[in-house]
Amino acid sequence: MSSFSISSPPFENLLAALAKRGVSVLGAVLAGVMLLAMPAHAEQADRNQPLNFSADSARVDDTQRINILTGNVEITKGSMVFRAARVEVRQNADGTQTANARGVGNGRAYFRQKREGLDEFIEGEGERVEYDGASDTVRFTGRAIMRRLRGTTLADEVVGQTIVYDNRTEVFQVVGGAGSATSSGRVRGVIAPRPASGPSQGQPDAGRDKGAALSPTPSLSPNDLESARR
Repeated sequence: MSSFSISSPPFENLLAALAKRGVSVLGAVLAGVMLLAMPAHAEQADRNQPLNFSADSARVDDTQRINILTGNVEITKGSMVFRAARVEVRQNADGTQTANARGVGNGRAYFRQKREGLDEFIEGEGERVEYDGASDTVRFTGRAIMRRLRGTTLADEVVGQTIVYDNRTEVFQVVGGAGSATSSGRVRGVIAPRPASGPSQGQPDAGRDKGAALSPTPSLSPNDLESARR
């Protein structure tokens, strides 16, 4: 098991750390688009945090500045967590990092991030998950699913072929895919009512929305979610 921490520059420090640990250094048709504005407010400091990773094996191409991680890969960057079978991490000239995570076979890549100042989390999965530190975006591709949780309660969920989460503009872009025997290819989702920030004047606090949990609806059946995961 290899385990390292990558801080924004310099990259040369990473190479030295790898050498000390004995790690070798080696030289999409879319059917529909929907913009879903859901306030995200992810942890803004995450993009400036060091990137820590552990994996069964790691290789680094010092010419291209790419870390290739394979086998039970887990990456953390502040409150962000990535898990996948294989991840390529690139160190950019401006000090930011990009990560391309993939599952193997029918496996999935997974992402999770805490919302700033709240007990809420954004999480998602897909056949591929790509993080771009420069634009602060996460792209889920291939039977993609993204959720918002209040604590451990599922609040919102969307399903599509591709989902792009922009941390800075707080917008999800959900793209449908071509239909198949198991899926219509359309974008689907459930959005729960949001909790009120406080009682309005003249109204008692009792009985006000405390954050409804997700409930089944005809628009997003269990079969829809299952077909997205397959």
